[in-house]
Amino acid sequence: MIVFMEHLHSNEAAVDALREVAREYNREIEVSHDIGADQTTRRSAAGIGVTTDPDGSLPHEALVEFGGSPRLMVRLYPEDDGDADALITVEDVECHDIPRDQVPAFVRSVFGGLAHVRAKRFPPGYRLVVPLPGDETYTEYIPMVLLTPWLSSRVR
Repeated sequence: MIVFMEHLHSNEAAVDALREVAREYNREIEVSHDIGADQTTRRSAAGIGVTTDPDGSLPHEALVEFGGSPRLMVRLYPEDDGDADALITVEDVECHDIPRDQVPAFVRSVFGGLAHVRAKRFPPGYRLVVPLPGDETYTEYIPMVLLTPWLSSRVR
């Protein structure tokens, strides 16, 4: 089955899509919102009491945490120059710069069992591999000390 990723025009739309994924996989979800330039993580230089960006927009950042195993957390960053991205953490493995439109597919891949860990004998190492629709794959290095029971159970 070919699944096309829909364009998510805002972080709130991405949060709604993640709520739907949580319902599909019967997961608890906890969402916290940071709104305003003085509240978001990437705008620490905004100054005290400054809530809008120089262009007058109000930045919105969201942190989504899913219950159950694997531990999964999504931080949706505000748009910078029209390009919004996310940090997805799977069992303490950080996957940086995931485009916002691909976040629901990434989470579905992890919960749906498509994500796996690739092991190499020489040089020894592990990588988290998350395939997405459209032949796109995200790969992230895993230090051996971060191998959790869930990650170890996905080694190929």
